[in-house]
Amino acid sequence: MSLSTLKNRRERGFFDGQFLIAMPGMEDRNFARTVIYICAHSDAGAMGFVINRPQSLTFTDVLLHLDMIKQEEPIVLPQRARDFPIQTGGPVESGRGFVLHSDDYASDSSIPVSDDICLTATLDIVRAISKGAGPKRATMLLGYSSWGAGQLENEVANNGWLTCPANEELIFDRSLDDKYERALAGMGINAAMLSAEAGHA
Repeated sequence: MSLSTLKNRRERGFFDGQFLIAMPGMEDRNFARTVIYICAHSDAGAMGFVINRPQSLTFTDVLLHLDMIKQEEPIVLPQRARDFPIQTGGPVESGRGFVLHSDDYASDSSIPVSDDICLTATLDIVRAISKGAGPKRATMLLGYSSWGAGQLENEVANNGWLTCPANEELIFDRSLDDKYERALAGMGINAAMLSAEAGHA
């Protein structure tokens, strides 16, 4: 599924607004130990973002790359902008930035993905954040994760993923190292026990 499909969707699918939590046997290294927030699901496929993979780039790096600030000038950013998190959202279009954010910010290009969360993939939100404005809660993700028609359903049926309703607190939580374990704990699952059970399957 592509971003244009997300814009034009008419109804929400079964996995919309769900977390996918990778099972220990996940063979695709892009998704090992990942937690993915599914933004759109339909008969055409699914789209979402990994929410627990760090990215080496900083928000300052992004602004420099976009020529919004100049290297030779003193870089003075509001504290919120200096600390703004950048993550790896998935292997598709990995050079493209997307901002998942609370619905207190909206532009003409913002797409509602749930009752409380929107997605914006244009420069206006980056400018707003760089000025200390923009949404109260947000994270930038480089790239996204995508599945073709029926692909995600097959992966879930083949025990590749656990699914549960998404938790907004976890989506925007900046502590990434233990987010996988905390997502599982939210389902009442101990990650260590899950790994042990998988090993004896």
